[in-house]
Amino acid sequence: MLSAYRGLPAASRLLMINMFGINLGFFLVLPFLAGYMNGLGYAAGTIGLVLALRMLAQQGLTLFTGAAADRLGARPMIILGCALRVLAFGLFTLVGSLPGLIAAAMLTGLAGAVFGPAVRAYLMQDAGERRAEAFALLNTVGHAGALIGPLLGALLIAVDFRLVAGVACAVFAVLTLGQVLVLPARPVPRLETSLLQGWHEVLTNRRFLLFALGGSAYFALFGQLYLALPVEAQRVSGVEAAVSAVFIASTLIGIFGSVPLTSWFKARYSEGASMAAGLALMGAGFLPLALAGPALADAPAGRWSTGGLLAVLPVLLGTALFTVGTAVANPFSMTLLPQVGSERLGGTYYGFYYLVQALAATVVNVAVGQLLDRFGQGPGRALPFLFLLLVGLAGAGLICWMSGTGRLAPRSPSGRRSTSGSGRPQPG
Repeated sequence: MLSAYRGLPAASRLLMINMFGINLGFFLVLPFLAGYMNGLGYAAGTIGLVLALRMLAQQGLTLFTGAAADRLGARPMIILGCALRVLAFGLFTLVGSLPGLIAAAMLTGLAGAVFGPAVRAYLMQDAGERRAEAFALLNTVGHAGALIGPLLGALLIAVDFRLVAGVACAVFAVLTLGQVLVLPARPVPRLETSLLQGWHEVLTNRRFLLFALGGSAYFALFGQLYLALPVEAQRVSGVEAAVSAVFIASTLIGIFGSVPLTSWFKARYSEGASMAAGLALMGAGFLPLALAGPALADAPAGRWSTGGLLAVLPVLLGTALFTVGTAVANPFSMTLLPQVGSERLGGTYYGFYYLVQALAATVVNVAVGQLLDRFGQGPGRALPFLFLLLVGLAGAGLICWMSGTGRLAPRSPSGRRSTSGSGRPQPG
């Protein structure tokens, strides 16, 4: 992992530090938001809607912020996004009503929409041929921040949720200042393509649209790290601390597994096959919950018990499998995106990609929240998790088909796709 870090350009290494801080501040708050809202009396369906709106704001608005990154440059967008997170988490310290929580959540999402495509567009250009490794390392440092965030949050939540939000606000204030002082500016090439022409190019790129549809399973499933997994962990264990156990298991695997898993798959399979395998593994992570969940009743609230410890094991097993899938799927999806899209309009393509993912994630999040509310116990408890399994398999199937038919291969200078007989891209 250290050798991969040293092999990156200086600006890319700075982005790794930035991503660590972003996830540290984000995961201080978001893992505990569902529990906080539950304690205020909100139903799982309402919580799912709030989380879906946050994701919709973050992924949906990238349609505009990605295009802005292409035209204004990635650096100012990264700085602006961090500053907006300061405002968002500051708002969480002041509100408790549903409208206020929705506003704070959506502002958090808006901030992510501003810096998300910019970070990836900056890294895509800066890392060059080492993109897969760079995005895998981005996952690793992100997971490191996501490990420390919930641990610190678990300590602070015992005092008050507003204290957690206040600390996250301070983290993003430091990040904002740090990006202003340290992150180097990159030249912004002048685009001959207008905003509408760029959008038209994306919307008429059929293989990109198919890729975005298959890839939408990633965010639809990844969102369950904040909904289905923590809700089920708390339900079967009876204690809020079980939420931290889910995030610790996820982040440890992410930290130590992202780079080795990416290297292993890259050496053996095409990028498309690797991404499909990752999506299938993410969906399969909900199978242990589907099998064990219906038989598990609520544990005594507020304290650990032997039964609660055993009951949370299927959730942790599913989380482990789910995280392996994310570690495999994400780097290859980010590597494939400029191949099915365009480096010239990298931010625009990232923006549309996240928009499609946001729409799918919103539908899935609301559906899962409703299913969790409706089927609290008994055999029906398996339905939300079986639904998520099918989402992962559907996305994997589409990406696998695209890979096998050569639709994910990079274009040759003549404009044709360069493929082998199996549809795997030929080395350049």
